[in-house]
Formats: sequence, structure tokens, C-alpha cells
Amino acid sequence: MPLDLTTPITYLITDGRTTRETASSSAEFTRLFALVGACVLARVSLVQLREKQMRPRVLYELTRRAADLTRGSQTRLLVNDRVDIALAAGADGVHLTSRSLDPLVVRDIAPRGFLVGVSTHSLEEARDASARDADFAVFGPVFDTPSKESYGAPLGLERLREAAHAVAPFPLLALGGITRATIPQVMDAGARGVAAIRLFADESELDAIVNELKESRG
Repeated sequence: MPLDLTTPITYLITDGRTTRETASSSAEFTRLFALVGACVLARVSLVQLREKQMRPRVLYELTRRAADLTRGSQTRLLVNDRVDIALAAGADGVHLTSRSLDPLVVRDIAPRGFLVGVSTHSLEEARDASARDADFAVFGPVFDTPSKESYGAPLGLERLREAAHAVAPFPLLALGGITRATIPQVMDAGARGVAAIRLFADESELDAIVNELKESRG
């Protein structure tokens, strides 16, 4: 079934703790595989495998197994940056950064329905993602978060509001320091959903967060 980008989107990003030493027999590999399974059960919209240090062969194996789990469910599987692995392993899409392939290039080589997400950090980048045929973009960091310190000060709710309304109806997801308490704020600012690492870190809370987001009003 196609992803409904008109309803609140939950976007879990894996924490990237794997290394070049991680193997398919490693505890970290097993943990990530189980996390994808938990996302399927909780009906999380999107899962991004953001394991930048994992060796390509191992990332392919993880993606292939995870794609088997998500196939036919309400959860879509994306791979960070590696279009080749996403396509070869049967993932639903790819998440691109400013250093990745152009979304239009991905469109030329990917099958119809392949999802393309893009990271953005300004109104200009959000507009560019929309113009270059991405399916959605994440925008942030909205609030303080350790994983996005290299991008400088948080952008804040007003910049999120400005960007979300400027590119509408193109889906913009809020990223960076989102908590359950601030979900209503980012949705009120016009975000189409929430992308996060720490917000979704506790598997036991996935169901509740998905339901809270669905009940929010953007």
C-alpha cells in the first residue's frame, strides 16, 4: 500500500551506533532488526537505517532482512544516502543529505513509487527539495539536540512555520529535539509529522507516540 503523506507521519531514525566491526551476528545488528519489527507492530510510518559506519555488505543484509519485515505493512523502510543498497535490498526508499545524489538523479534510476526524503536546514533547502521531486523533507534542528550540534543553533518554531507554509502542500517533517510535550507545537507550526532518534528510543512507547501524533492537529 502507498504511504499516505497527508496524515501525521512518524519517522524513526536509527541511532547509528554500529561500526565497521558490526556483523550480521552482532548484538547491534539483532537490536536494529528487532527495532524494525517493533515499528511495524506500532505502525510507525517510516524507518530510516542511518548506520553510516556499517560495512556495505552488512548494511545490505540488514536492509534486506528489514525489508522482508516491513513488506505489506504500514511501515516504509528507507536507507540513509545509499541508493544502491536501498534498491538492491528491496527497501522502499532512500533518505538524502546535501552531499547525496540529487533527487532527480534518483528518480531516473529508481522504480516508480520509490520514496525520496531529503534533509533540509533552511527555507531555501526545503523549497529546493520540493522543486527537485522529493516526496518529503525533514527540517531542523527545530530544538536543541546533541546529534545536530554541528548545524549550529536550533532553527526554532517560527522558521519551521515559515518553511512549512511556504512549501505546502509539500510534506515537511520536524526534526531535532522533539519530545512528546512538543509534538503539538511542531504540528501547530505546520509540520506534517515528526522525525527523531531519541523520541522513539523506547520501544514500549512507540504505540503511544504514534497515537498521539495521529490525534494532533497540524
